[in-house]
Amino acid sequence: MTRSQTLDHATLEAAARWYVDLRGEVPDDATREAHRRWLEHDPRHAQAWERLARLQDKLGQVAPGIVRPTLASARAKRRDVLKVLSILLAAGGAGTLAWNTTALPTLMADQRTGTGERRRIRLDDGSQLQLNTASAVDIRYSNSLREVRLLSGEIHIETARDALARPFIVHTAQGSIRALGTRFTVRCEASRTLVCVQEHAVEVRTAHAHLAPLRVAAGEQLSFGGDDTGAVQRADPQADAWTRDMLVVNDWRLGDFIGELQRYRPGHLGCDPAVAALRISGAFHLGSTDIILDNLTSTLPVRIRRFSRFWTSVEAV
Repeated sequence: MTRSQTLDHATLEAAARWYVDLRGEVPDDATREAHRRWLEHDPRHAQAWERLARLQDKLGQVAPGIVRPTLASARAKRRDVLKVLSILLAAGGAGTLAWNTTALPTLMADQRTGTGERRRIRLDDGSQLQLNTASAVDIRYSNSLREVRLLSGEIHIETARDALARPFIVHTAQGSIRALGTRFTVRCEASRTLVCVQEHAVEVRTAHAHLAPLRVAAGEQLSFGGDDTGAVQRADPQADAWTRDMLVVNDWRLGDFIGELQRYRPGHLGCDPAVAALRISGAFHLGSTDIILDNLTSTLPVRIRRFSRFWTSVEAV
């Protein structure tokens, strides 16, 4: 990767977390070692850390009443610190982040959740909106439309009957989903959107209008990009389990399970390739990902190694 390439939001936010953690108290040897591993894990991590080092001079130029007290109370106001640092990181590099991946729209969103947080919101028309971990949305209601723009993460929608008969539409970078009196989830996955329908149906239109809209009915799901759609498939019946604070899997690869669990905890959660192909099934409560990890050792030939609060690995025994 060259220095002219941009850094994604997740990498910048991870660098900000390390900055806060290392400044919050005198780091012990395990924390320093975990930080070293993070730097070596991906060239983008080192690039983000270099950008942060260059940014430190600029921190002193920001109003002291905003930055310094926030940093001084990092433990109590971690979320505020990450907001400030992520915004400064996004603005402080030589490159420019694209609109759909920059920290700014996410951090300035109408509603957002942090890593591991989930939230339920009642919209003005009585519809129910739930945000999964690390998600952000903008909400725009007008006289003619009810619109939600999913900037990152995953949401669950249960639409209510509208007195004005306004269409309910969810927008993502790849297209739009029009609710047809329904309950459904929408998830941003890199350059694709995944919609799973639990009740009634939705109509999907990609960002490129030359493709005909597709109807996705209850019990079905569709993954689509900006200029292509996959085939309508049978939906995972537990796709909305997170709305009940659960992660339910059936015969998943352990590597895929750990990748999904990573969404609900800050820092790095890795899986040794030697055990990644092991199979796992079960229902897991998302209230504590540490408990989920510890319980793996009683059912699978694995051990959990924790280098710090933000660096954990599932390895072979």
